[in-house]
Amino acid sequence: MKALIALIPLLLAIPVHADWQLDPAQSQVQASITQLNGEAPQTHHHRVRDLQGDISSDGTLRLPLKLSQTDMLERFGELPSWIGLLANTTLVTLVAKMPPERLDALDIGESLVETLEFQVQSDLVNQQESVPLRFTREGLNEIRVTHAEPMAMDGRALMANTTMRTVLSLLGYQQIDEHVPVTLNALLINR
Repeated sequence: MKALIALIPLLLAIPVHADWQLDPAQSQVQASITQLNGEAPQTHHHRVRDLQGDISSDGTLRLPLKLSQTDMLERFGELPSWIGLLANTTLVTLVAKMPPERLDALDIGESLVETLEFQVQSDLVNQQESVPLRFTREGLNEIRVTHAEPMAMDGRALMANTTMRTVLSLLGYQQIDEHVPVTLNALLINR
């Protein structure tokens, strides 16, 4: 009996790694695209909402992105039913490594900045991008994720991608500014 009682403090002292996942209701990215074709430049804001992904116990963060998560389909109004099938297909998956023990070690109110090497994986694209992110523990089971410094996508690279150029053209963008600012606001929760 004494041996069992002695084990309890040892078990409590062993670090437990949380399984972290994005809360879709509180996780989104916003991009500001400046349209250059026309009389004067016009800036439009687009969102990717309902971000869904998790960090596995080995530290792999997987973030699949679908067209249905964007506000782009809403702008078209009534669409053919076959678009619904395409809209729910994963277009690209972002993959990075983030050691969960780093998140587990944060105290409430404490932040850390981590530069993640995201791999952009799809049938057409396979590239890497370094993204500095700020992780701030807001509660026992909640960590807010934001960008640690201003982020922007390369408008020329977006227009060079056949799929993106098609989507942007459907939205009326023929020429966009090379600087596309991006804002991230996401919430990780401990399962």
